[in-house]
Formats: sequence, structure tokens, C-alpha cells
Amino acid sequence: MTQYTQLARFGLFDARVPRYTSYPTAPQFAGGVGPLQFTRWIEDIPEGSTISLYLHVPFCRRLCWFCACRTQGTSSDAPVIAYVKTLQAELELLAHHLPQGVHLSRLHWGGGTPTLMEPGLIRDLAGSILEVAPLAPGAEFSVEIDPNEVDAARLDALAAAGMNRASIGVQDFDPEIQKTIGREQSFALTRDVVDMIRARGITSLNADILFGLPHQTGPRIAESVQKLLSFSPDRVALYGYAHVPWMSRRQQMIPAEAMPTPHDRLHLFEVAQELFLADGYQAIGIDHFAKPADGLAVAARSGHLRRNFQGYTDDSAPILVGLGASSISRFPQGYAQNAAGTADHTRAIRAGQFSTHRGHVFAGQDLLRARIIEALMSDFRVDRAELAGFATSVVEVDAMLSRVARAFPGMVVLDDEALRILDQAQPLARVIAREFDAYDQTKAQHSAAI
Repeated sequence: MTQYTQLARFGLFDARVPRYTSYPTAPQFAGGVGPLQFTRWIEDIPEGSTISLYLHVPFCRRLCWFCACRTQGTSSDAPVIAYVKTLQAELELLAHHLPQGVHLSRLHWGGGTPTLMEPGLIRDLAGSILEVAPLAPGAEFSVEIDPNEVDAARLDALAAAGMNRASIGVQDFDPEIQKTIGREQSFALTRDVVDMIRARGITSLNADILFGLPHQTGPRIAESVQKLLSFSPDRVALYGYAHVPWMSRRQQMIPAEAMPTPHDRLHLFEVAQELFLADGYQAIGIDHFAKPADGLAVAARSGHLRRNFQGYTDDSAPILVGLGASSISRFPQGYAQNAAGTADHTRAIRAGQFSTHRGHVFAGQDLLRARIIEALMSDFRVDRAELAGFATSVVEVDAMLSRVARAFPGMVVLDDEALRILDQAQPLARVIAREFDAYDQTKAQHSAAI
């Protein structure tokens, strides 16, 4: 029996499962968490804590067809300027409730396209953030950069504000693929932006590349990966393109007949993976690669790798505060998500309250199951000793692990120490993790398992 046949037997090529950047996943969030709950959770942060902060900028000059993020196009700066003013008002509201002495271990600007902000806006927004919560020693300030929408002046502003990690989106360098997904971005342009970033002393570089794109073949993705490797990024996210035109209408522009089959998708991933490993990168979880000295690789080797809404992280802060429309915050008590639309978000902030409109309060076995899923997605194993710290009986944990071991014979191993996903079964990590999900997944429309 071939590896592909074994993987098919357990549903890899048919299943649609969550990416498990949180547990419970966002489709399970409900309306029971609102502005008052969010405010209490902010006020409950201990003085002198170190937290993470995510800031969402939902605007793009052009809407890429492959993207399923919450974004909106704009040809002028007026909506962006107005949105930044809303963010600054949101920061003032946060400062009013945030206990004293809080610092940031991570600050990340995502989108959308944060780099469409003009230099003055970048400086003003960064200043407003750091007035509320300064960066802690050794903190990381990262920004998602679209090479099509950045210049020297904006990079100067970001570097002066303290950005020390840049994240560039590549997707694929093949011209035909770029045209099909509505994201034309030449290798030369991307290389020049990378050089500009490094010229400003920003040595930490992330890159995103996709597998499973229309017209993608083994030779084509190999060529794109080799071009990407010429930039020598510190870490790479090799995401599977999620073709969900029923959720993202712009994806209807992409011809379905050009999409690779599930078997082809796995082959594309394996081709790219082999090249990253051959170049000395360490595999991180299900879809990341990092140089051995990068913080992500260090965290993976030491058992401190974590998973959040941006993928994998080495950040140990227990609290992530999300600002801006649709942003999600994580607290020890649960999750809180802001209003998705910029108009609704702005309306709430102008009324003097946070725009929190849904979320989830942890209850029952949520934290236990969350840790099991995170461990499987990060380390492909979950240690029994670690689970002993949760308020659940050993008998219940044993039953949970044993049931999954029986469901995936030859794919996982259960012994007195841990439940482990075998190397050849690692593509099934999301499918196996779903077995620990106690929530109803039938109403959620998730992406393909590979």
C-alpha cells in the first residue's frame, strides 16, 4: 500500500477541516461576548504584563483574486486616513482601560496592505501605539509588505518606527499563475524590495508562498521556491491555497478547471518541502520552514512553538489584543472579535466603546482540547504529562487519546508517554486534530485538508 493510498484511506484528499489557528475555531464564535466583556478582560490584565498586539489594515489598492481575507479596495488615501484616525481613537480607548506598565512582546501589522499608508500616517500610527504600550526588550515588530505597494520613504518610516521583521507575500513567481490569480509581481521587483528592506538594517525576513494554485506544476513551484531561496528568508510559510469561491466571491475569477487535484496538491507541497530542507531549513509544524537560528526553529526544538491567527509563533505572551475591523483577541478567559465591517467598527469606536461583536468564553474541556490540538499541529505529538495539569480526570484523557489511536491505526502511536503522529502521517495532522474538536463542524465551510 503506497503512502498516498494510506493517506487517502483516512480522508486526506476528501476532508475539509479547520486550519486550527485557534480552538474553538472562529466559526464557533457567538454573540455572547461584547464590548463590556472585552473591557473587563482588558482591565483584568495584570500590571506590568507583556502582551502581543495585532493591528489590522483592511485596505488594498487592488484586490487579488486568490485572497479570502477581509479586505476592501481603495484608489484614494481618504478612507485609509479616516481608518487610521479610528485606530488612534481605539488606542485611546485601550489606554483608558489597560493597566499600567504593560509592554509589547510582539507588534504585528497585517491586512490588507499596511504599506499603502503614507510615511506620515505610518509614523503617526506607530507613535500612537507605542504611547499606549512600548516595546519590551527584545520585542518583535513585524509588518506585512506588498512589494507592489511600498517605496523607500515608507520603508524608512517603518524602520524608524522600530520594525525589525518584514513579511513579504510572494505566492508564486510564474507569470501565468500570477495573471490567473490577479497578483502580478515580478521577481525583479520583489528582489529590489528585499534589498531595500535589508539596506535599512532589517535583517529578519519572512516570506509567504502558496501551493495548490491554478496551473501550478512540480517544475513551476520548484522554480518559484528556488527564486525565493535566493533571498535567503529567515522563515517561510508554505500555505495551501484555499479555493473557497462560495466564501470569497473574487475567487470566482479563477478558473476551476485550472486547479490541481488533491493528489497534485500534496505533490506540490512535497516538491517545495524537499527544496527547503535541502537548503538547510528546519520544518516547522505543518507548513512553515525556518533557518536553524531563527526564533521559530529554536522554539520548535525546545517545545515552545505556539500557534495563533498568523500561523506559528515563538511568542510566549498569553494575551493577544487585536485592533481594527475584524481583528480577534485572545485572553486567558476566551476570544473576542471586532466588528468585521469598517463602518460598524468605526461607529462603535466613535460612540466610545470597543466594537467587539462576538467571541467565545472558555468552558468545560476547551483549554484541554485546545492544547492537544495545538501540540499536534506544532509538534505532531502530545505528552500525557503536560495534560495532567488540566482539570480533567486521567481516565477521560486516556479515553480521548485511545479513541484517536484506534481511529488512525498505523498513522499514530500511543504509549505511556505520548500520542505521536508518525512521520508519514504528518499530512493528516489537521484531520487527526479534528478528532479532538468537540464542536459541530457541519455548518462551517472549511478549506481542503491538503
